[in-house]
Amino acid sequence: MLFHTEAHADRVAVLLPGGERLSHRELAARADVAAEALRGTDLAAVECDNSIGSLVAYLACLRRHVPVLLVDAGLDEGLKDTVQRQYGVSVVYRPAAADWVRGGGTAPRLHPELAVLLSTSGSTGSPKLVRLSRRNIQANAESICQYLALSDASRAITALPMQYSFGLSIIHSHLLAGGSVALTPQSITERGFWDFFRASECDSFSGVPTMYEMLRRLRFERMALPSLRTLTQAGGRLAPESVRWFAELAAQRDWRFFVMYGQTEATARMAYLPPDLAIDHPDSVGVAIPGGSFELRGADGQPVERNGEIGELVYRGPNVMLGYAEAADDLALGDVQQGVLATGDLAERDAAGLHYVRGRTKRFVKVFGLRMSLDDIEGRLRGSGLDVRVTGRDDLLVVAGTDAAAVASAVDGIASTYRIHRSALAGFAVETLPVSAAGKVLYGNLLEQFDTRKASA
Repeated sequence: MLFHTEAHADRVAVLLPGGERLSHRELAARADVAAEALRGTDLAAVECDNSIGSLVAYLACLRRHVPVLLVDAGLDEGLKDTVQRQYGVSVVYRPAAADWVRGGGTAPRLHPELAVLLSTSGSTGSPKLVRLSRRNIQANAESICQYLALSDASRAITALPMQYSFGLSIIHSHLLAGGSVALTPQSITERGFWDFFRASECDSFSGVPTMYEMLRRLRFERMALPSLRTLTQAGGRLAPESVRWFAELAAQRDWRFFVMYGQTEATARMAYLPPDLAIDHPDSVGVAIPGGSFELRGADGQPVERNGEIGELVYRGPNVMLGYAEAADDLALGDVQQGVLATGDLAERDAAGLHYVRGRTKRFVKVFGLRMSLDDIEGRLRGSGLDVRVTGRDDLLVVAGTDAAAVASAVDGIASTYRIHRSALAGFAVETLPVSAAGKVLYGNLLEQFDTRKASA
C-alpha cells in the first residue's frame, strides 16, 4: 500500500538537491520518528514547501492515522490562521522551524475514514475543504500507476507544489510504484531546476498549462534532457496548438505526452488522453482513468446519450472525495458523494468515446493550475472596501471597476495575498459596469470589453 513505503526496501525514494538520497525504508523510518510528536493529536496541519521535512511530516500523519490539512507554507499568514482556527488544528508542521508547533485547537469529532484535507481553491486559502479518505488516495494512485505504466524505475521531479492535488498525486503514485521523487522548491525558470533534473536522471516532467507555455518560450526543444521519457499536463486547458506542438515533439523524441484532466474533488485525476491521439485530438481530455467512468447530464438531470451534445460531465469512481467541509462539524461526516462527482464542467463526447470540455457551469478559473473562485476573491476585495468586479479565464484574472485607483489597489492586493504572478493579472476601469435586466453584472461582457481593449492597444 501507498502508506507502507518500506515495502520497497532499499530502492531510492527521495533525491535531494544536496546529493542526499533516502531509500523507501529510510523514508518510512523518518516518518515514524516524526509521528512521535503526533501522540494525542486530533487534527494536524502541514505547511508544505516541497522539502523533505514537509514530506516526512505528511507521511507521518498518514502512518499514524492522524487526519492532516495541507497548506502552502508561503500563503498569507492570515489566510493560514483562518483555516487552521476554523477547523481546530491542534498541531502544525512548519518547515521554517523544521518542527511541529502546537496550535492549541481542539478538533470536533472526526470521521474514521478522514485522511487528508485540501483546499478547494488552491492559493486563495479557502476555508472550504475537500475531505479525502485513504481509499480515495490509494485508488487514484493505483489508477495513475496503471495508465502511466509507472514502475520502481520511475523518477519524477516536484515541479508542482505538494499541497496541490496534482503535485501530491505525483508523489503518491511514484511512492506506490516503488519509484522516486526528486524534491526541489525551485522553479522551472531556474537553471538549478534543470541541473537537478539531469543529475537525478528524472524520466518525467509534469506541469500545468502556464508552465508548458513557459517551456515553449524557454526553447524546451533545445534542452538536453537525456533521461526524459514522459510529459504529463493537467491543471487546466492547454491551448490545442500547444498540445499538438508538444505531442509532435514527443513523437520525434520517442517520448510520451499525456494530456490529463482532474479535480481535487476526485483526489487528482479523472481522465487522460492516450499519447497517440494527442496530435489528432489536441482539444480532448480523453477517456476516464482505470476504475472510473463518465456520463453527460443535461439541464433536466437526464443522461445525454447522443454524441456531440453538451451536458455536465459527471464522473464515477473510488477516488471521488468523501465530500466537502465548510465548518468544523463537517469533519464528522462520512461519504456524502458515494463515488459520484458532478464536475461543474460542460462537455461533449465524440463517436470514439473521447471527451471535450467546452465550458463551466460556475465562476471558477484555473490560474497556474490552481482552481480559484472568482466570487470568493471578489467578495474579499469588496469586503475590504474595494468596489470592483472579478472575471477571467484559465490563467488570467481580470479586475474591473469604475474607479481606476480601486482597480489598481485590487490587482496589487490579489498579487500579494494570493501569490499570483503579475503575468496572470490585469485590471481596467470602465465608465459603467454592464448589467442584465435583472441588475446582475454581465461578467462575460466585461471580459469581452477587456479583450477588445487589449486587441486595440
